[in-house]
Amino acid sequence: MCAKGFTQDNIKRPNVSGQFYSSNPKKLSQNIDNFLNKADISPLAEHVEVLIAPHAGYVYSGGVAAYGYKAASKGEYKTIVVIAPSHFVGFDGASIWPEGSFETPLGSVEVDQDFTDNISARDANFKFIKEAFSREHALEVQIPFIQKTFKDFKIVPILMGRPNFKTCQELALALDGAIGNRDDVLIVISTDMSHYHDATTAGKMDKMAMALVQNLEAEALWQGCQQKKVELCGFGPVATALLYAKKRGLVSKILKYADSGDVTGDKSAVVGYFSAVFYPDEKKNEKKILKDKTVVLNDAQKKRLLEIAKETMTTYIKTGKKLDFKEADPRLNLEEGAFVTIYKNGNLRGCIGNILGRGPLYKTIRDMAIASSTQDPRFSPVGTSELKDLEIEISVLSKPWKVNSADEIVIGTHGVIVSKGLFHKGLFLPQVGTEQGWTKEQFLSVLCTQKAGLPADAWKDPSVTLEVFTAQVFSEKDF
Repeated sequence: MCAKGFTQDNIKRPNVSGQFYSSNPKKLSQNIDNFLNKADISPLAEHVEVLIAPHAGYVYSGGVAAYGYKAASKGEYKTIVVIAPSHFVGFDGASIWPEGSFETPLGSVEVDQDFTDNISARDANFKFIKEAFSREHALEVQIPFIQKTFKDFKIVPILMGRPNFKTCQELALALDGAIGNRDDVLIVISTDMSHYHDATTAGKMDKMAMALVQNLEAEALWQGCQQKKVELCGFGPVATALLYAKKRGLVSKILKYADSGDVTGDKSAVVGYFSAVFYPDEKKNEKKILKDKTVVLNDAQKKRLLEIAKETMTTYIKTGKKLDFKEADPRLNLEEGAFVTIYKNGNLRGCIGNILGRGPLYKTIRDMAIASSTQDPRFSPVGTSELKDLEIEISVLSKPWKVNSADEIVIGTHGVIVSKGLFHKGLFLPQVGTEQGWTKEQFLSVLCTQKAGLPADAWKDPSVTLEVFTAQVFSEKDF
């Protein structure tokens, strides 16, 4: 016999259909349409990446939830992550439904198994606790709204039981790493606000909570909930969203607030509801976008590339074998130029790279780690005894573009390629000028003489080509 809410083929049946929302497909569809039509907001032009919506019975909170879904309705999402609190089962970490589908009166929604596998593998505290889903409503009530708003998507159902702040940090980091450069993922956060205070008290508490959400103050929100200054039954999912949003350079917009008394007329003991969305802050992100629109690597991606370089170099030097990696993150599969630089006790020990990508970035890093440690003609190959003293630095390059004169070059920002004909070409990475304390003239003169075999002032010659590029530079000491 199957437990309540489950079937043997991993299909999750609804727990609260006919209670929190209508079990009649036609009536449920009409109800949601009415909520969406009445929401006094237009679909946002901004690309919504995170949405917060309440999870009470639709008669109480459906009108508030509709604001968030309507605001995000222009988005085209292939994966929708739904994070909700577990009201009935306490546990550490997060419970992630791994595969199968979820049923509602509007039909079934497939679980994105590739994504759940990806995120579950990132932390031992992310596992599947089936009983956590057996009675839970907070996640389930979001799905009919999702079904009515979007098309051609899969879901990633996540419940948080007794989260500590570290769990929120770990989940935010895991989401950041799993999503990477994808622009077709939406995160839905399910939460209600204060419970059973009079409307005036509730309004003050909820206003404080929304201000913290607006300012992405994850830790202050967490502490406020612990001290009972604010109340969010989904404080773990919300804190996770704020950490994620801050890491991704998103801004928050509060769309709607109401309480249950607005429906019942009883203001003596209300439950608060709000809806909010998060989307990229274009002004902040201008600094993170390179000239050729290369998307900046996040911390998880940087760490992974450093791991690949370190593991590759260590294994190759000890055994002579080249490791084979398979990376699912689309960002790490882009073709980009990259250099791997090795330092020993602060001194250069090797540096080799490709200006342009020749296959996936992660494979370029692997190959350049081997080359810089064993093939740099300026140094002997790295020995096993040296491994403990080495530090790896990676530079991921944008595509070069030609400049008309040296006036366009910014030391510390631009790497430079100088070339004349087929036999005179040299390159300096952006960090070289800063590390050496050179002026622009010194930087270009040394580049011409030491790297390109040209006269020191050849960079002034109109027949010499000057190209520049930017680089994302990071090393093991950054982490």
